[in-house]
Amino acid sequence: MDDLTLPRLAALIPGLAPSCGPVRLVAVDGHAGAGKTTLTARLAERLGGAPVVHTDDLATHEEPFAWTERLTGQVLGPLSRGRTARHEVYDWRARSFGGEREVPPEPVVLVEGVGTGRAALRPLLALLLWLEVDPEVARERGLRRDGAGLAHFWTGWTREEDAHFAQDPSRPFADLLVHQTEDGYRAVPGPGTHPAPGVAGDRL
Repeated sequence: MDDLTLPRLAALIPGLAPSCGPVRLVAVDGHAGAGKTTLTARLAERLGGAPVVHTDDLATHEEPFAWTERLTGQVLGPLSRGRTARHEVYDWRARSFGGEREVPPEPVVLVEGVGTGRAALRPLLALLLWLEVDPEVARERGLRRDGAGLAHFWTGWTREEDAHFAQDPSRPFADLLVHQTEDGYRAVPGPGTHPAPGVAGDRL
């Protein structure tokens, strides 16, 4: 089979069965610093500007992974009914929620962040992507990105992330494992049970 480019993956996703009401919900998971936001942005662009939900907007300093109720209540509930969702946005500098973001019930909605493949969300996912980057490499990237001033925060985050994945892992359920390459991305089948049609062994 020919290499599966990013545009071809984007073309395949709308052919998946709706998973959250009329929406095909696609999750992009992986370790902090792996590059999930960049991959998601490129995929969203190829999907014609598909809406993106960032779990960093729903997490807080005190509850970095306890955002399931906010996501389901403010976003997935309305989307499942075909309605535009509106969710609060957390300000990491002010340490409080401020502002609001709309998420329309488009045919495809992407949700990205550490833990988006958690058990509570998997029944609502049309596709789960895991960005395959070694956790130590990902954390080094994150530290370079955020600067030495946030090293203490990263220490705490790493501890919380490890604890989360130990209790509720995402990777074993991923439909695709996405590897970064010098010229883009390469996807291989993951351990999940419902990969997108035509993706086995191909390239993004």
